[in-house]
Amino acid sequence: MAKVAKIPIAKPADEPGASWPAICIGAFVAFGGVLFGYDTGTIGGIIAMDYWQNLFSTGYVNPKGHLDVSPSQSSAIVSILSAGTFFGALFSPLMADHIGRRWALVASCWVFNVGVIFQTAATSLPLFLAGRFFAGFGVGLVSALIPLYQSETAPKWIRGAIVGAYQLAITIGLLLAAVVDNATQSRQDTGSYRIPIAIQFAWSLILIIGMLFLPETPRYLIKRNRPDKAARSLGMLRRLAPDHPSIQEELGEIQASHNYETSLGKASYRDCFRKGMRKRTLTGMGIQALQQLTGINFIFYYGTQYFKNSGITNAFVITMITSSINVVSTIPGLWAIDKWGRRPLLLWGAVGMCISQFLVGMLGTTTTSQDARGNIIVHNVAAQQAGIAFVCIYIFFFASTWGPLAWVVTGEIFPLKNRARQLSMTTATNWLFNWAIAYSTPYLVNYGDGYANLQSKIFFIWFACCFLCIAFVYFLIYETKGLSLEQINELYVECKSARKSKEWRPTITFKERERASVSGQGGLHEERKVSSDMGRAEEHSLGDGRPAADPATRV
Repeated sequence: MAKVAKIPIAKPADEPGASWPAICIGAFVAFGGVLFGYDTGTIGGIIAMDYWQNLFSTGYVNPKGHLDVSPSQSSAIVSILSAGTFFGALFSPLMADHIGRRWALVASCWVFNVGVIFQTAATSLPLFLAGRFFAGFGVGLVSALIPLYQSETAPKWIRGAIVGAYQLAITIGLLLAAVVDNATQSRQDTGSYRIPIAIQFAWSLILIIGMLFLPETPRYLIKRNRPDKAARSLGMLRRLAPDHPSIQEELGEIQASHNYETSLGKASYRDCFRKGMRKRTLTGMGIQALQQLTGINFIFYYGTQYFKNSGITNAFVITMITSSINVVSTIPGLWAIDKWGRRPLLLWGAVGMCISQFLVGMLGTTTTSQDARGNIIVHNVAAQQAGIAFVCIYIFFFASTWGPLAWVVTGEIFPLKNRARQLSMTTATNWLFNWAIAYSTPYLVNYGDGYANLQSKIFFIWFACCFLCIAFVYFLIYETKGLSLEQINELYVECKSARKSKEWRPTITFKERERASVSGQGGLHEERKVSSDMGRAEEHSLGDGRPAADPATRV
């Protein structure tokens, strides 16, 4: 019987220095995802608490005869966070490019803290809504800045897992929110909602204190023309002296790549959509939009009824099931990102989600009906339970692929010159679609006048979007496993087809191009032509369509 080859996770033998400092730093910064997940997850439990409903009600009585906020007020409370995150994400490059990635994260946490203070102190809706907006603004800043910091400090051989750990922290935050909400929901005092909200200070302060001791990213320091500080920062990340040859070589390539980009024009939002850069920007925005359109937020925020139809009536149990699966399923995905690559994981993840959503929609549509009042009648409980199983399978595929990889891809495909701007736009896209889906889904699902009453049929919409994900990955996602951020920049310059990106190998560095240009050996365009001709000649000599892997020409 043939032995199955093991795929260990190990630092490449030819990579100098240590990797553990950068790994530990990246993992710590990922902790900021807890702010994102916890803040998103806690509000659902808070607005369902009896004491909070009595205190914040403006006179509306819900169908159960209990004082409550009105549906429009509830919608505003939930959606205003997404409005804040959208604007926070768009604002992030103004901080990241002027005060640095590190201090921008610290400042973002204090913006978040202002929102937490307002919500904790609130006893009426206006102040609570203001707090939700400022907390959302802080979360939007953090959600754009963390992948930016991680991608600029992580070793290339494990960058995917480090950036993907941000998604793991988000799922842990969602799970913590469910646990804390459940622990305080029965209290008949302000502690019922103030305790879950105030706990967020702890997550924020941990990140603030930690960032005070962490280095600024070497790439930001190069961007700000501070090579000495960049050398010290990279030396700290690699545990090498700032004047070590490998540190100087890596910084030289970062500098040369940045020089090449700035030679094409000044950094601007308009530049993000110029020819050659437009594909990357639209790829980043597309993957973040599709991450939301796969239906994950419907499962977490509006899927309770489908669990109840299968016989599970405790809402806390439902939340614990989905949140636990979400956390556990993210872990194998982090392992696979840097072993199997971005394209295969995203492709097969989309296939798995597509099949799961179709089966959930089919089982729900064919085994349920409605009475005259719109109440769901379940004709086959076993089929509903099978549908719940496929919902859980869907969560597994999402959490192990599209959940973390959307952040990984957007964190690494942009050049240094405009990285903060492009990452802010892609993150804002995620939040825009998050808001749109959260706002529109009740109108699509619910029964009554003015509602589409799709019920289980909505899963066919998610199925169609997951099918679109397959095509998106096939045509637009480049394979970037094992490449430095500068090599990824070169990949997009030289390789015009995402389908051929897996076979691409770097043949010349930006530093070599710059050297050739300065010495008058043909300039950048001439050098690119030589590189391209060499690549075609090597492909011809191999005869199998793969570029030759000559160690002398590889970076």
